[in-house]
Amino acid sequence: MWCTSCALAVEGSIKRHDGVRDVSVHYPSATLCISGTPAATQLSFLAPQIKRLGYRLTPLEPIAGAHARLEEESRYLTLRLLVGSLFGMWTMLASLLIYAGALPSEPPNEQVELVVAWVSGAFSLPVVLFAGVPFYRAGWRTLLAKRPGMDVLVSLGVLSAVLVSIWLLWRGSAEVYFDTAVMLIVLLLVGRLVETLCRHRGLKALDALALPKVTINAWQNEAWLALPDDKVVAGMRVELAPGELVALDGTLEAPGWIDTASLTGESLPRYFSAGQRVYAGCRYLGATPLVMQVSAGVGKRRLDRLCDEMRRYQAKKGELQKLADRFAAWLSPLALLLALLILPAALLLGLGWEEAIVRALSVLVVACPCAVGLAVPLASLAGRGQAMQQGIALRDPAALETLARIRSVAFDKTGTLTTGTHSVLHWQAREGVEKNTLQRKLSAAVAGSEHPLAQALGRWSTNQHGQRTEQCLEVSESPGEGRRVQLSNGERVMVGSAHWLTRQHIVLPSQAEDPTLAFASQVMVADDEGWLATLYLTDQPVGDAAKSVKWLLAAGYVVAMISGDRQGAVSGLGERVGLAREACYAQRSPEAKARLLQALPSPTLYVGDGLNDTLSLAAADVGIAPLSASEAAQEGASAQLMTPGIGGVVKLLRIAKRTRRIMVQNLCFSALYNTVALGLVVLMAIPPLVAVLAMVASSLSVTLNAARLAWAEPESEPEPESEPEEKD
Repeated sequence: MWCTSCALAVEGSIKRHDGVRDVSVHYPSATLCISGTPAATQLSFLAPQIKRLGYRLTPLEPIAGAHARLEEESRYLTLRLLVGSLFGMWTMLASLLIYAGALPSEPPNEQVELVVAWVSGAFSLPVVLFAGVPFYRAGWRTLLAKRPGMDVLVSLGVLSAVLVSIWLLWRGSAEVYFDTAVMLIVLLLVGRLVETLCRHRGLKALDALALPKVTINAWQNEAWLALPDDKVVAGMRVELAPGELVALDGTLEAPGWIDTASLTGESLPRYFSAGQRVYAGCRYLGATPLVMQVSAGVGKRRLDRLCDEMRRYQAKKGELQKLADRFAAWLSPLALLLALLILPAALLLGLGWEEAIVRALSVLVVACPCAVGLAVPLASLAGRGQAMQQGIALRDPAALETLARIRSVAFDKTGTLTTGTHSVLHWQAREGVEKNTLQRKLSAAVAGSEHPLAQALGRWSTNQHGQRTEQCLEVSESPGEGRRVQLSNGERVMVGSAHWLTRQHIVLPSQAEDPTLAFASQVMVADDEGWLATLYLTDQPVGDAAKSVKWLLAAGYVVAMISGDRQGAVSGLGERVGLAREACYAQRSPEAKARLLQALPSPTLYVGDGLNDTLSLAAADVGIAPLSASEAAQEGASAQLMTPGIGGVVKLLRIAKRTRRIMVQNLCFSALYNTVALGLVVLMAIPPLVAVLAMVASSLSVTLNAARLAWAEPESEPEPESEPEEKD
């Protein structure tokens, strides 16, 4: 496609077919999004319809293909711009000599000015017949689609300027307008080239989701073979070499250190256990080869799905874009009608054929709605590029407009505001029991348990001083309640809830419980002498939770936490991140969470990671999935954070506000320009060359204003809070 008029022409042509419910063509990414009956949305049905207009419809191209297409467009434009500039320079020079009166006009050299005018016309021919061809082709296609747009006006303006100039030369007048035709083509080519470069830059934001083709060492036919990554399928075992980039999604068969910086932005590598899932884009940092079982091959990886979804959603349009399209759709026919009316009106006023034609020509030139067509898409593309650079994958670009108007922000608790990993907040023991003694017994008691709290206690009680840990000889476990173990030194240790210990005939003294820590998860430990200690564990808030919540509250948003967890845990976390108790809603079912969300001031934003959050993500005006979100949550969200924490929510809201501000600026300026320019050109005589310069200036201003957003430096994110120290 050549411009936004092409996109509207394709859109209008498809809309007329039966079975099509909705269609949207996104010009910057050359993407078509259509919904309707199966028969009306088949590529085999749509492609011939589009081909009649002179366009080609293909399946969604890969990112590399999009880059190649834009590079080809850039070369195509550059060649025509070079031709237009080279020959147009001589046309403009000849016209300047005539306008400046620098040529002799008295006998016997009175014909010199006319000769120079003919020379001006000769040099304009390569510009008009070669450099301007794309405008004529696109204009003809939009006429075929019965959606005449900017290219029709440009083509009529160029051809009218040339024909009027030839007619004047035939009459012996040197006051020609070849320079107008040349300037119109050259300056519009400059604008198109700048616009294409901006589109190229916006598309490069997706490069973060594209991985290079690599050869992988895979286990096949009872041997390790080097295979291209696209030949490796799910279920196969592959070997990761030290320092190698993980090219496929899979689960580790042994533990190892993984650098997730390229995917998540984490500055420190993470230690992954055996059986843990690793996504393509990470890097293995171990010292020895590591085997991984592939869960998703090329085309089905998390990055592939995310990239495809983002590009499919790009074709969706927000309200501002729809408004701009409607404005551009009636502006071109209005300009044509005004040009046709100006000609007889000027003749009736006695202005003469030459001035009447010049005024009609100026109307055609000044009314080109390219600025209106570019106002919103380029700003939206730049905003999405900024979001991707800051670690936010925007699956639904139309959400940018809604995000700028958000009034309420609601968070899920576990896995969203918290890390999902418990740690010991406070412990208390009977008199005379030291921490090392408690850790020694506890480490043996919880060894091998799969309960999350037991694993957290195991991490806390791991011996850091080389002290020998007791071995566990016998284990008796009541799932979800507690476990009893027999240690190698003959001691018995019990770990579990207060209710379970009571049933084991353990007397709990008054100091065994601290009512001020009711919000935390409580685990009690007993030995042969009775109650030994009580430990309180909490799910730790993500590092930037407090800073992010503070920023949202200061910015005037209504902030809430909605969770299915118990009230104590929810209120305790809310206090730690800076939320008032009345803003923390606990023990809510998925249906109740969605109803509560709809009761908040709208538009609403919901951030959630689990299967139970999918209903809330759909009920909110905009849904965001954090890095660790489940696949169901990712599918239901409009955006996904690619970095740990919730700081991306703050960054996305900032980006959305800046993007909408630039959208409104562009739309208001372009609409004001076209309205005022048309009024002026109807009321007074404006030279066609001045009309060309004004039209191109409006388009370039819109493009550069959008580029200002694309090239802006990323804003700093909220600094993470330091984790609270453990209380003894």
